[in-house]
Amino acid sequence: MPGQTFLRRVGGLLQEIRGVQASTGAADADKIPALDATGRLDNSMMPVGIGAETQIAPASENLAAGDSVNLWNDAGTMRARKADGSSAGKPADGFVLAAVTSGQDATVYTDGINTQASGLTAGQDVYLGTTAGLVTQTALTGAGQVHQRLGKALSATSYVFERGEPITLA
Repeated sequence: MPGQTFLRRVGGLLQEIRGVQASTGAADADKIPALDATGRLDNSMMPVGIGAETQIAPASENLAAGDSVNLWNDAGTMRARKADGSSAGKPADGFVLAAVTSGQDATVYTDGINTQASGLTAGQDVYLGTTAGLVTQTALTGAGQVHQRLGKALSATSYVFERGEPITLA
């Protein structure tokens, strides 16, 4: 949804100007911000150190909105892939709120609230699941699986992400 407009005098004439919903940096200096479709300021408008903790990394596979994500080293380049508790090596380092196609940059949230989950029960712990990218509310117990607490459910569709230490089970 485009931001609201306002009138501004430019060169002695009135001109309609649209509020900026995302900043590209210095080119947007002195512009009036507008709230996005969620009623919030975009993170790109926040001062350094304020806002979501994110990491931008190219996706090495397609990611769905809400997927738990593993950040890994691919020949010196950090990449994002689906976290998977079925075996060691792909613990959850964060999550994505928007779908990303393989090869495109993913915004990985390393802290905060994942609002794109489903099937959760509020108040219960959330763990890394054995289906790549998905979480569960049942702690894993199988040999070779990775037990990792990821946070606590706030509702059926959201949970607070707090990365727990991954433990490969014997």
